[in-house]
Amino acid sequence: MKTLFVPAMLALLFCIAPIPQVAGAATLPQPEGEVVLTLSGQIATPNDPSGSALFDLAMLAALEPVTISTSTIWTQGVQEFTGVRLSRLLAAAGASGTVLHALALNDYAVDIPATDAVEDGPIVAYLLNGKPMPLREKGPLWIIYPFDAKNEYQSEVTYSRSIWQLDRIVVNP
Repeated sequence: MKTLFVPAMLALLFCIAPIPQVAGAATLPQPEGEVVLTLSGQIATPNDPSGSALFDLAMLAALEPVTISTSTIWTQGVQEFTGVRLSRLLAAAGASGTVLHALALNDYAVDIPATDAVEDGPIVAYLLNGKPMPLREKGPLWIIYPFDAKNEYQSEVTYSRSIWQLDRIVVNP
């Protein structure tokens, strides 16, 4: 009877124990500052009762910030953009969809394939040349592709995905 008891208890433990999240998506803290980005839809790591993942600027800055230098069709010369890789942001929220429906404060919306969220791909920028971006200057968040790094990023389709005044992303199946 004793040998049956241990496997039965282990089986019961595995049934009631929480299933760990994927690496990078274990838990999200609560935002302490103003919420600047909301991720919803197909996410596994919400930090809000609505099932969304809410981020303030400090939370974004804590997600391994990167800086890319690139020119854009909206700015003069090469600019430095600092932010979090889109791939890292999605991993932090446990996103599992295929289409990112990005929405801006000015009601602009665009669908971005989740396949764009690669290690050397777009970032969600929160600094331009080391300074926060005010609302009037495309901030506070702007999805920026490293346009100068790959010729395929220099297209009307990719330019349309570079949404500024970003405030929401809905991860769709």
